[in-house]
Parts: sequence; C-alpha cells; structure tokens
Amino acid sequence: MSNSQSRFGCLGVSIVLLLCLSLLFNVAFLVGGFLGMMGDELKFRETVLVKPAKGVETKIAVISIRGLISGYMRGAVGESMVEDVKLELEQALADNSVRAIVLAVDSPGGEVTASDIIYEAVKKADEKKPVVVSMGAVAASGGYYISMGARHVFAHETTITGSIGVIMQTLNYSELLGKVGVQMVTLKSGKFKDVLSGSRAITPEEQELMQANIMQTYARFVGIVAKRRNLPEAELRAGMADGRPLSGRDAVNAKLVDEVGDFEDAVAKAVQLGSAPGAAVVRYQATPGLGLALRLLGQQKQQNIEVKLASPAQLDLRPGYQYLLPSWLAQ
Repeated sequence: MSNSQSRFGCLGVSIVLLLCLSLLFNVAFLVGGFLGMMGDELKFRETVLVKPAKGVETKIAVISIRGLISGYMRGAVGESMVEDVKLELEQALADNSVRAIVLAVDSPGGEVTASDIIYEAVKKADEKKPVVVSMGAVAASGGYYISMGARHVFAHETTITGSIGVIMQTLNYSELLGKVGVQMVTLKSGKFKDVLSGSRAITPEEQELMQANIMQTYARFVGIVAKRRNLPEAELRAGMADGRPLSGRDAVNAKLVDEVGDFEDAVAKAVQLGSAPGAAVVRYQATPGLGLALRLLGQQKQQNIEVKLASPAQLDLRPGYQYLLPSWLAQ
C-alpha cells in the first residue's frame, strides 16, 4: 500500500470516529436532558457568583431581565421571556434557602401588557421575599415599570431611567399606494374596525379614541409609580412623568429611585433585607435539556430580535401595540 493510500485510509477512519463520537454526544445530551426534566422540577440551574461563608447555607438569587420586554419573544424555558421571569421568581420563592432576590434590569422597556405582568409578578414575590433591583445601562419606561415591584431600587449614576409614558405608532402609506396605483378596499362591521389602518389618514374621532386608550394605560403607570414611590400623583403628572429620560443621579433626586449604586450594592442590600450574612450569590440560568435543545434548534431558523440603542429599527415594533419605550427608540 502506498503512503498516499495509507494517509487516505487513516483520514477516513478519523472522520468516521468523529461522526460516531458526535452522534453519541448528541444522543447522550438529549437523553440526559430528558431524564433531567423527568427527575428534576427545577427549571433553572444556579451559577455561583459568590461562594457562601463557611457553614452558611442561605442564598441570594439573581434574576436578569435584559433587552426588549415582550410577550412574543421566545423564552429559554417557557413560551416567552415573560414566562421565564415568572418561573425564575417561582423557583426562588420555592427554595427555602433563598432569602432575597436581586433583579438585574437592563432594558429600554417594551410591551405594556408584558411589562405589567412582570411588574405584578415582582410585586407578589416581594411580598414573600425581599426583591432589590439593580439597574444597568438602561432601565427606562417598561424597564422602570417592572422595577416598581421591588422593595429597593439601585441605579448607576449613568443609568438611563424614568421615561414614564406610553407610546403607540402606525404608518400612513396611503400616498405611496396612490403613486403606485394600488387602492386598499376595506369591508368592516363598524366604523372603528380598521382604526390605525395605514391605508388612510386617521380621523379626528379615531385619534380621540386611541388617545383616550393611551391615557388610560398612562394613568395606570403613573398611579403605580405614585403609590410605590410614595409621591403625589398630580406632581408626577406635572413634572417627571412627562416621558423625559433621567440619569440615575437625577432619578434619585426626584425620588424615583432609592439609591445610586452598582450590582454589589444591590446584593449587599438584599443580604441585609433577607437577614442572610455570608449567603451565597447565585444567578439563575436555563438548564440544558431536551426541551431547551429542541427549542434552540427551532429558533435557528428564526430571526433574532436584538435591542440596539443606536438602531431603533432593530426593535421590531408592531403597529397597533402599546409600548412603554423612550420616544427615541420608537421612532
């Protein structure tokens, strides 16, 4: 046998071995994940950020909320990122060794309903165990909304927060349709059935209707802030609740945030509120398993939704939805 044939034969054997190993790994991964789901009720694994002091068994659980808050973004474990947050909170509450929760928020906001659901979940969790918020680079509008469910809120001096308000947008492409010779034909059961249709200009009556809807949602937002921050609602409406973004320092001065501080400060506060000196600090992350593996495989063909502050178009906002977002991100 020649040297070239020998090398070719060795290469072929190596490729076959690699394929076999890859197949065995995938099978073991899927079977292990399936067995893990069958035998373990925990949906999220714990990554230790700070080890506990000697003889201490208590923990502080860290839950992260990053990017657009949306009920239609797929979750790592649940059907949506909203469900993921609820599951993480439930896991922290069910674990007797967890004495307090740190909610790390780095989000410009998002959908009204999704933000409200998370706010309610955080508020209910705080009634059982202390929840402390650590704001990152941005915790504005919906990001600020969900933070109101916590017992104590920290912001960096440079955090962009506040932006208390509601926004809804649609496109009017009627003139464009006319230029290309296309006419929209609409059959409807009532005069408001095609409200916010982009094929025609909005009528004064429709604008009044939708504005009233926006103000109803805004009233809930302001009411929550006023109650949770113990501030006069009338003063909020006349001042800081006009949609303006604030720095972390300005938010503290306006009493919209408790303290200027970083993640470590939030953890220290959680330890204090939870009466858990020397506690471990653990971050919740999705447990690798069959369900997650199949979900990730299914998501490979989907377009990822990323929040890039320099590119508002990346938010993939949908016409007709109410959003809790800073104005510069919704344009």
